Amino acid sequence: MQRRFQEALYRTTRFFALPFFRFLFSVLTRYRVTGQENVPKHGPLLIVANHLSDSDQYLMYFTIKRRMRFMAKEELFRSARIRILATAFGAFPVSQNGTSRKALGEAYQVLDRGLALAMFPEGARSRNAKLRRALPGTALIALDKKVPILPVAITGMEAKWKGIPWAAVHRPRISVTIGPPFSLPDIAHRPGKAELSRLADSIMEHVARLLPPEYRGYYASVSKDERPDQTKTSG
Repeated sequence: MQRRFQEALYRTTRFFALPFFRFLFSVLTRYRVTGQENVPKHGPLLIVANHLSDSDQYLMYFTIKRRMRFMAKEELFRSARIRILATAFGAFPVSQNGTSRKALGEAYQVLDRGLALAMFPEGARSRNAKLRRALPGTALIALDKKVPILPVAITGMEAKWKGIPWAAVHRPRISVTIGPPFSLPDIAHRPGKAELSRLADSIMEHVARLLPPEYRGYYASVSKDERPDQTKTSG
């Protein structure tokens, strides 16, 4: 019953809110998106992005033209109002370390249904807009389900929003850059935590390559033209 309610809520929200949010964002910000052609139209997909704001989920919701679910930090679900809003936009809770069994089960079900699963591998938004180190849970899901990974880079969402009038005057620059999908290499053995961390780093390096240098943080050594060693391009 709960799943059916969540599904109905998501469908209703997507039908009514999607055009409104796209219009509102185009009016209130200088919004730019590149790389839409890189989004696979069908099949399971793991979407990974840097995390600058609690509103990143909604930005991705109306930017990427795929039906998707989000892994969101469980703290957001403690407020009834925010819980309803987050659920309406396809979010489900995950602990901050990103590896709770219930959340992983939910994530696997999303991918098994051929949908897109969106994750913020840093686990929490960056306070200074610079990339934090990725948590290993992202690599675990990618390896277990053998799905393509779509890197997404967000800039500008770290702006300290002060309501609609402020946004209408300042129109902050928001950019979403979508890179080509890639896959992790097949691994015959069950990876340990150290190997998962290394693979999670390789995933996040794809995001870092799409970001301006001042956003790369922990992955500052990754150059724009460098291809991470531990991944292969899908296609």
